[in-house]
This record gives sequence, C-alpha cells and structure tokens, in this order.
Amino acid sequence: MLMPKRVKYRRQHRGKMRGRTKGGAEITFGEYGLQAVTASWITSRQIEAARIAMTRYMKRGGKVWIKIFPQKPYTAKPLEVRMGSGKGAPEGWVAVVKPGKIMFEIGGVSEDVAREALRLASHKLPVKTKFVKREEVGGDANES
Repeated sequence: MLMPKRVKYRRQHRGKMRGRTKGGAEITFGEYGLQAVTASWITSRQIEAARIAMTRYMKRGGKVWIKIFPQKPYTAKPLEVRMGSGKGAPEGWVAVVKPGKIMFEIGGVSEDVAREALRLASHKLPVKTKFVKREEVGGDANES
C-alpha cells in the first residue's frame, strides 16, 4: 500500500476541493490515461485495487504509471465514543484528486486492451473518469 515514509504533522485539516487540478492534466509517460472528471479523496487501498485490476487484465504486459500519491492523512474516532476529547487517530492515507487530473497511464499495449484495463480500474475508484489518448503533436515551426 502506498503511504509517505514520514510526515511533518500526523493530523491534517480536511481542506477544500474547489476548482480544477493544478498540474498533471497531460499524459507524460504512456500513450493512454484515466482522467478524473469529478473531485474526491482516493484512498491508498483504492489505488492498489485499481492497479491490480489493470495489471491482471493486461496479463502483466505493457507498463502502468500511477500518477497520484496518497500523502494526506485522514483521521477517525473509534465507534461509540462521545463527542469532544480531541481529534481522532490517523486512520489511513488519501490522495486529493480534482477534475482534470490524469491518475493512471498505460503504455506498450493496444488501445482496446488499454481502454478495457482502465475501464476495470475506474470501477474501483470513487470518481467519474474518462479515457484519454496522448495528443500527437505535429512538427514545430522551428524544425526544418
């Protein structure tokens, strides 16, 4: 499971999930990607489940890049505990995903295999997603 080696503070505020993603909206490594359409927290378990679903379908062919990392701790108080007496203990780790973020990339497989693998992965995630392809950039004006 993904998690940071160490953090400065054990407990964080929840924060806001307004607007679109700040970076990571382009496919940089593979040929195909899974892009978030809505905002949500994605837990380390969900990321791992999506990774397993993709690699199983591709029969360990091709390559998968995970572009999100769960670096935000979330806390929970035990069941049947009264209100007050401070914030709960850290429960797990989440990645904050905003609309436009490329979460997973795939390379080295055909488009229909990649489309199906990413579709299976999207069922493991709490966000609406869409399948995106790398835009083939034409020749620049400077090149001769």
